[in-house]
Amino acid sequence: MSDFDLEEPLTSTARPCKNVRNQIFHHVDLENTTPKQFYDMIMHEINSQGSLRPFRNVHYDTIKIYTHAHGHKTMNLVINMDHDDDDWVLEINNNQKKLSEYPIENETELSIYNKQDYLAYKKKPVEKW
Repeated sequence: MSDFDLEEPLTSTARPCKNVRNQIFHHVDLENTTPKQFYDMIMHEINSQGSLRPFRNVHYDTIKIYTHAHGHKTMNLVINMDHDDDDWVLEINNNQKKLSEYPIENETELSIYNKQDYLAYKKKPVEKW
């Protein structure tokens, strides 16, 4: 864990896969929020924001850390293709583990995506912009 203040609520961004626009989430309590609760917050925003309408028909099932504030950014504009087997992937079905137990700190950027689509993309990473 890093030396960030757990008393300060998290401000984070989540990026629906295939989208380069971040959705900002303010005042997320790292100590008491589970990945499932955060997933539900993200899905609520996707389903209620008009600008995210094109992403409502995607079955999102995975949240992964994209980058940390002031850290090294990946060359991929949408998703971090490293750290698939460590704690950068949040367990959204685990209702016991809290966000503070992951390497998440203030201004951490997250990606939300469909795991099967991600694995297919990872085999043949072609961006069609």
